[in-house]
This record gives sequence, C-alpha cells and structure tokens, in this order.
Amino acid sequence: MRGVRAQTAAEQLPPVEVTKADDQNRTRARASSDGDMGRRRATPNGAPTGTGSSGFGGEAASNNGGIVGAATTVVTAADIAHSPSQTLAEIISTQVPGAQITTFYGGPIGAKTSVDLRGFGAFATANTLVLVNGRRLNDIDMAQVDLATIPLNSIERIEITRGNSGAVLYGDNAVGGVINIVTKNGVGGPPMAAGIEAGFGSFNTRLANVSTWLNSGPWSTSFYGNTVKTDGYRDNNRYSQENGVGNLNYTTPGLTAFLSVTGDNQELRLPGGRTVDPSIGLDELATNRKGTSTPFNYANQQGFGATAGFTKTLVNGVDLIVDGGMRDKRQQSAFFSSPTPVPAFFTSTYVDADLTTWSITPRLSVKCLLGMPSQLLTGIDYYDASFQQNRGAGQGLAAWHNYDLRQQTVAGYFQHTLGVTPTTDVSYGARVQTISLSARDNFDPAAPFNADIGALPLRSDETQYALHLGAEHRLNDMISLFGRAARAFRTPDVDERVSSGPSFDPFFNPLPQTFLLKTQTSQDVEAGLRIKGGGLQMQSSLYLMDLTNEIHFNPILFYNTNLDPTRRYGSETSVSYRVNDALLLRSGMAYTRAVFREGVWAGNDVPLVSRYTASAGVTWNIWQNYVVLDATARFWSERRMDNDQAETQKPIPANGTIDLKLSGQYERYFWSLSVNNLLNALYYDYAVASTFTDGRFNAYPLPGRSYLLKAGATF
Repeated sequence: MRGVRAQTAAEQLPPVEVTKADDQNRTRARASSDGDMGRRRATPNGAPTGTGSSGFGGEAASNNGGIVGAATTVVTAADIAHSPSQTLAEIISTQVPGAQITTFYGGPIGAKTSVDLRGFGAFATANTLVLVNGRRLNDIDMAQVDLATIPLNSIERIEITRGNSGAVLYGDNAVGGVINIVTKNGVGGPPMAAGIEAGFGSFNTRLANVSTWLNSGPWSTSFYGNTVKTDGYRDNNRYSQENGVGNLNYTTPGLTAFLSVTGDNQELRLPGGRTVDPSIGLDELATNRKGTSTPFNYANQQGFGATAGFTKTLVNGVDLIVDGGMRDKRQQSAFFSSPTPVPAFFTSTYVDADLTTWSITPRLSVKCLLGMPSQLLTGIDYYDASFQQNRGAGQGLAAWHNYDLRQQTVAGYFQHTLGVTPTTDVSYGARVQTISLSARDNFDPAAPFNADIGALPLRSDETQYALHLGAEHRLNDMISLFGRAARAFRTPDVDERVSSGPSFDPFFNPLPQTFLLKTQTSQDVEAGLRIKGGGLQMQSSLYLMDLTNEIHFNPILFYNTNLDPTRRYGSETSVSYRVNDALLLRSGMAYTRAVFREGVWAGNDVPLVSRYTASAGVTWNIWQNYVVLDATARFWSERRMDNDQAETQKPIPANGTIDLKLSGQYERYFWSLSVNNLLNALYYDYAVASTFTDGRFNAYPLPGRSYLLKAGATF
C-alpha cells in the first residue's frame, strides 16, 4: 500500500525538492519534475511550467511550486523571449501579480531598477532576496542586487516566491519575497551549439548577445554574454553594460560538480531629478523634461564572482550538496550639487567602495522519512563579508571617512515536507542565524573640504531566527488550497549603518554617527487557492504581514532609523487561459496596502507603494512561429512620494503603459521588433518630496514611445 500511496501523492501534490545529483546548480526548494512526491512535470526545456508561462513549448501551469503553502510564480525562458519589455525587472513586473517596480531611467537602462514584492517602497531591494541558482546575491550594502548585471539569454527560468517563507532556507532579506534566477548550463544539449544576436533602437541603443555551449561525455561547458550601450532618454544618461556567465559541469548518475564564473562592468551617468516648485513657478517636468541638473554625476560598478560545488549521492535517497564561492563588487561614484565638477564644501562627494563576500553552504537532502513521502533539507550557511568605503570631496583627494565594516553570519536550518495524506502536504522549518559585525570609521579631519566628524566604532553580536509552517490540500483534480505562517528578519546593511544615528544636535552641531540600528522582523500569514482545468489556470491569495523595527530614512533628521510598527496586507490574483495552441491570454491584479500602524504617522501609507496594480497580456502565434504577436498592458494607481510619510504632498499620479512585440523564426534565424510605451504616456514612478517646502519635489521622468529591433541566428 505504501507504494500505491506514494504514487498517488506523486500525481497530487508538490513537495519541496532539494537539489538532486543531476541538478545541483539549482534552487534549494522548488517543485519536483520527477521526484517521489512531485506532481508537476517539466517542459521539454527542463523548466517547470507556471502561471507566468506564455511560451508555445508548454502551457501555463498552476502556480504551486517551491515552498509548500506559499504563492509562487515561474517565469520561463519562453516568457522572457516573448516579452516586449527590455529589462528583467519589467519582465517580472508584468508576469507576477503585485510586483511593483521603481525605475529612475527606463528604456533599455535597467540599472538601479528595484522590484518591490508586497509593498516596501524605497527599501524594496533590501526586503527582496535575489538568488542565482539558489545562492544569494544580496550583499551587505544598500546597492543590493542589480538585475541588469544578469544576461537575459542565460536565464532558464525565474521562480518568484512571495512572502517571507523563504527566510528559513535562505536567511535575511527574504521579507517581501524571494526571486530565484535559474540559469542555463548546457547540460544535456547538443555536442556543440552557438547563438548570436544584435540590435539597435531608440536613444542610440546598440546591443549584442552571444551564447555557446559544448558537451562531451560527462563534461559540458557554456558561456552567455551580452553588451548594451545607449545614450539614454535624458541628458547625462549614457549607459554601458557588459555581462558574462561561464559554466563548467561534470555530470554522472551519482556525482555532479560545477564551476560558475561571472563578470560585469557597468558605467552609468546620473541625470538627477527634475524640480517642480509651484511657489516660485518652476516646473522642469513641463519645460525641460529630458534635461539634467547634474551634468557631471556618475556611478560605475565592476563585479566578479566564482562559485564551485558538488552533489554526491551517499545512499539511495540521501544526497550531500556542498558549494562555496566568492563575489567582489567595486563601485565608484561622484556627486556634484553645483553645476561644475569642482570639489567644495557641502556640494561634492566622491565615493570609492569595495565589497568582498566569501561563502560556503553545505547541506543534506534526505527523502522518504517515517515511511511517508517526504523530503528533509538541512544545512549550514556561512558568509564572511568585508566592506571598505572611502568618502571624500573629490577623486584623488584624501577621504574624510574611511569606513571599514566586516560581517560574519553562521546559520543552521532545516525544512521538512511531509505527504500526510495522498492529497495533503505539510511543510515546517526553522533557521537560527548569528550575525557578528565590527564597524569603524578611520576618520581624517585634515582631509580637504571636510565639514564632518568621525563615527563611533561598533561591535555587535546577535542571534535571529526564522520559522515556516505551510500546508497544501488538493480538493479535486481542479482545485487546491494552500496556506502558511512564517517569521523572518532583515539585518541593517552597511550603508544604512553608515548613515545611522543623529547627524546634528538641536543647534545643528555635528554629532558622531553610531552604526547602531535594530534588526527588522516580520510575521505574516497567507491563504489562497489554485484552479487548473482545461485551458484555465488561476491562483489567488490573501496575506497579512506585521513588521517591527522596519528600517527607513528619516527625511527630517537626515539619517536612517527604525520606524514605528508597520503593516502590509492585500490580495494577489493571476489568471491565464489558453484559447488554443496559438493563443494565450493572461492577466494579473493585486491590492497592496502598506501602512504605519503606530506612531505619529499611524494610518498613513508607506511611500512609493501603489495600492492597485494590474497587467494583461496576449501571445498570438499568427503564422507557425514565422510571425508571433505579444502585447502587454500594465497599470498602477497613484503612490506617495519618497519622503512623504506625513502625506502633505500630492501623490505620484496613476498611469499605465502598453508594449507590443512582433517576432518570428525561420529555421535558424530569428528577429523581433518591440515598441514600448505605445501610447507615449509621459509619466514617472519615482519622486522625492521636499522636507521643507510644500509642493516642491524632484521627479525622474521616464521615456515616451521607443522601439528596439533585434535579429540573430543559432548554429
């Protein structure tokens, strides 16, 4: 009977699947394609289907993968290829209900664009955990993860888990959700293959992509690279980005091993905001939308990373997975508030930073415990990050501040998924994590144009924990219910600590900063349902999240602090309907409320969060893949400006865009023409309100209608 019961469960409910011996370069928790408890089947390209799927290689399946009890969306390589959007952040926002984006530049410039899961506004990147193949990319600085550094052509699928249940498996930052980017590795492909693509478009945009892979016996290797250069929509908005990902894999039935190397180089000019101040009759949004008030500001970044590991089957059903790696990120930026690039008191800053992170994350996967279909994942995570930042008045001048911060984290965790009946799965888990931080400021009072004082040193040690309890129950072949409760945490990043503590006393005398902030914690619950029948697929959920010590920038006192308690609640629904083999319709809608629940701003909205968002799309294979039409519409309601916790300013207006894409393929050749913002909407989704002048704000206008033409071939 046990074998019959396990087989029934395999066709009913998904487990948490741990990395297998033949799939070690993947996430720690995702729906199984062929495991003992896996209900979903993989598409021919190895990517599980999901409600985000729009490709013709597979249907959009019910969104029930990943962590049991959580709302999960899978965006496939086909979705990315068909999407009219030009950046990864925009693709996620059109595929995932409730995912909001904040971008400063738009068009082909994806740099510094944040994806906001469940309403965190200006601090979205610190509350959304980004993984590549199950390994965290979030660093201990505020810059967090720049999705623009990941080549689109290297992505096999993206798994988005909303809510904080990912904290047990992955640690801090997984408060609003987890975005796991699974990359291609060439394993199982042809002996030799390659692809090239080139394109051009609005704002003098030029791009090129290349991919290649080789297979020989148990060995395989692949490389994916791209480059994009553009003048940008605005003055002083030039952008250059080069990325590369290389993989080497060894695959046998009982042992797999891999080496992955990544590199990126980014140069970005910063145009600044456009000022609107009715009190003096100034409206640069109307008079000079493309202009810049900071013609010499810039931010550059270079990154390098290497990860290696292996998966060894110890005995049947027990796998040992060990991997570790190093990431190094260097950043240089210059800011001049005056119209000339001349170092001076209070008007210029040059920052040179270097962040290096080492990690090792061994874990053990055990299947079929207690005589039931089950899966246990337990492991240890160790991260050691060192951060140095020099901050002065200009490049080549002695720095005022020489910050030196080091953070070590050690965590132990387990997550167990159990098929308690043929139609019900339960998952529970816990993580205990210790965080040790040392921070000091080697301050130079004699540095040129210094008007500051040094920060006080800090030594901090604390222990945090995360919990998850989830369940999924299948009512019948069409309808399943899911629910969960979880606790998560977020430790302050080093940039927040650098800008913490009072800057001035009541008489505006400078005070030393302290590096001291409390760790943010969250508790949330969620419940929902999934429907799959015929061509219809739907997922809908309700959630409630309470946060304590949320970290935010105080616009009046000019430093980061812990807020009064806040709350998030809302609903998210995604629907797709396959009319026939050639036509797929999809839509998503969400209500997101982020409010202060105590303190002087009690009842007010958290800035930069739209209450209502919606998207709709269609994929129509007009003529046997020779001509395919994709269209996506996106809408968002008004949102409060950054710095407007008191709600004294007018909100950022509601708006929407429509993007179109025509593409086709003939034998080994392919092409596409995208038109973004078809109706030429003049909008912005980020603005910062003045602290002292009512009605005054700076906004970052985004492009109107633009186009991008691409063509390529495979060999």
